[in-house]
Amino acid sequence: MDIQLKKKHPVVKYKYYIIAGAAIVALIIYLSVIMGGPSKLRYSAENLQIVEVKQGKFMEYVDLEGIAQPKMTIKINTVEGGTVDSIVAEEGSMLKQGDVILILKNVELQRTIEDEKDELLKKRVNYQEKLLQMERGSSVLRRSILKTVYDLERMDKQYKLDQEESQMGIKSKAELEVALDEYNFQQKTTTMLLDELKNDSLTNVIQYSLMENDMDREEKRFERSRERLDNLVVRAPIDGQLGFISAVYGERIGSGASIGEQKVIDDLKINTKVSEYYIDRISIGLPATVTYLNKKYYLKITKLNPEIKDRMFEIDLVFVGERPDNIRIGKTYRVQIELGQPEDALIIDKGNFYQDTGGQWVFKLDKSGNKAYRTNITVGRQNPGQYEVLNGLEEGDKVIISGYGSFGLAQELMLK
Repeated sequence: MDIQLKKKHPVVKYKYYIIAGAAIVALIIYLSVIMGGPSKLRYSAENLQIVEVKQGKFMEYVDLEGIAQPKMTIKINTVEGGTVDSIVAEEGSMLKQGDVILILKNVELQRTIEDEKDELLKKRVNYQEKLLQMERGSSVLRRSILKTVYDLERMDKQYKLDQEESQMGIKSKAELEVALDEYNFQQKTTTMLLDELKNDSLTNVIQYSLMENDMDREEKRFERSRERLDNLVVRAPIDGQLGFISAVYGERIGSGASIGEQKVIDDLKINTKVSEYYIDRISIGLPATVTYLNKKYYLKITKLNPEIKDRMFEIDLVFVGERPDNIRIGKTYRVQIELGQPEDALIIDKGNFYQDTGGQWVFKLDKSGNKAYRTNITVGRQNPGQYEVLNGLEEGDKVIISGYGSFGLAQELMLK
């Protein structure tokens, strides 16, 4: 016997299709509502940062972190080589120019200097002996001349006496001529000796000068050799702080070796790194400021290294006028480098809205201050504290610059 089956109601038969269709319709309605009108969100105003749009001076600058460094660092090098005998100064100590840093010992050099000293003493003795010989020779010549002049004067007197006796007939004419010849001979001899004495004096002067010059050269050469001993004592080249010293007791150090450095701390500089984005806008002489303990200090760029490493390049700045009293090497400061002159602009304070909106829109409050609407804007230049607004806002408008991450897709904020 056949059993008659009951036909299912159409609703029951197609219930799954109906449910799916209803869900699709609901979704379409929801999306239509979303797309068709602004979504609203209630939010506490106390948790938001609200600022006023102002017309003021906009300064484009870069905010960086700089480190105080010595303006000048001098390498300390040895002049003479030797073995480290004593280390006097400690790293980090303040030194005056000429203060002893370390002492070297060089036995071979000391022995060489002693040999040169002995040789110099021998040359001094030889020099004195030559002077005595020259003086002795000149003395003999002067005595000979003295005797010759005496004989000439005596013969002159005798010749005059012979002339008188010849006139009296006591002496013959021949005897008078012999006396005259002897007198003339003695006169010529005296003249020659006087010329010889004159030449001897000139020769002695020249020889003495040459000997003096030779001894001076020997003395100076020995002094230079002695200075080599003085160079075994390594001294501070300037006033400043001893940065480091790379030497240990007993170590053999060659001449011209770098053993440390000294820093001039009377005048420090600020060294910092700048993004390569600003390479065309940073130049020597550009002004900058440092704010420390609520006081502003002025600087200028004095050195720019155009070599880019890790997308950064280095610059040095020095203080213009007053500088912080307690500035120390290695201390960190916030440096603001000015990239131009202040200009009139419509500005708002910086906030995290830029990260969420890309600076393309912002929530602007209405006149009552109870609502905020999404408003399209155009942002121009920026500095670490402000944005320049090109359009979309007016002076006196109030905008929200914080909390955008929690607003979702809201188009309108109801502020409590």
